[in-house]
Amino acid sequence: TSLSSGFDLLAAIEEPVIIKPGERKLVNTGLKFSIPAGYELQVRSRSGLALKSGIMVLNSPGTVDSGYRGEIGVILYNSDKNNIFYVHNGDRIAQGVIASVIQKNQIKFMATTNLSESDRGSGGFGSTGVQ
Repeated sequence: TSLSSGFDLLAAIEEPVIIKPGERKLVNTGLKFSIPAGYELQVRSRSGLALKSGIMVLNSPGTVDSGYRGEIGVILYNSDKNNIFYVHNGDRIAQGVIASVIQKNQIKFMATTNLSESDRGSGGFGSTGVQ
């Protein structure tokens, strides 16, 4: 739609890809991009596939750097415990989002033992609570 932040990535395969429960497979899209410097293509799970079938992009979001010129492949993972998932040619398997990034040549890293204080501090992995 006109307000969507991304676009669908479709499978471009000659034969169906079978993904058994707990298995991961690389699915080709047939697409190649020339992404401008300062941007990346993020490959994300489709919410409907994740909810209804347990299919997700394994390294979501996957990053495609602006210097990459090869075919976009999507690593799909079947988190369903019981059902085999079949990918057919033309199936919508993921979504892509073009996002701006700060590249490492624009950042200066410095070693230090002193960091500024924050409300959160070093708490992570659920330390801020559920609500």
